[in-house]
Amino acid sequence: MTTTAYLSLGSNLGDRQAYLAEALRRLEADHTHLTAVSSVYETLPQGKTDQPLFLNMAAVVETTLDARGLLTHLLDVERSLGRVRLERWGPRTIDIDLLLYGREVIQEPGLTVPHPYMCQRAFVLVPLLELAPDLTLPPSDEPLSEILRYLPDGGVVRVLDRESFLRMTRTVQ
Repeated sequence: MTTTAYLSLGSNLGDRQAYLAEALRRLEADHTHLTAVSSVYETLPQGKTDQPLFLNMAAVVETTLDARGLLTHLLDVERSLGRVRLERWGPRTIDIDLLLYGREVIQEPGLTVPHPYMCQRAFVLVPLLELAPDLTLPPSDEPLSEILRYLPDGGVVRVLDRESFLRMTRTVQ
């Protein structure tokens, strides 16, 4: 059985675009297949604001892993790309968050789905809604587009459409 999961990716160190592209490539595995990606957005840092601007995007995967297994896969991809967790909301080569896992609501140590901050962040919802404009938040089924209407835009600027990004990522190996 496969489950559709929605991810948020971000990078603000080094070649940000290359880190996003390589993360997407490494997400592909026997158990996880990338099915869609959003455009790439440049965004202001949140929480800790004295750091470089981020590139952010969303992705959809189909996976046979359970939510914990998918989270482990995401963390492995982050580590393989040099992610080091030194400070909360600090700069990073790559950040991959599990936003939604099917329609499941999960509250476990180290795993909360839907992602606990996704509805507070325009830089997450803008690319996510580009992929799935009618997406709702489980379990309430509140439209994410309505939640986004009440958030400040937070400096979310599209810098690369998805087709251009995909063309450019074909050169990343």
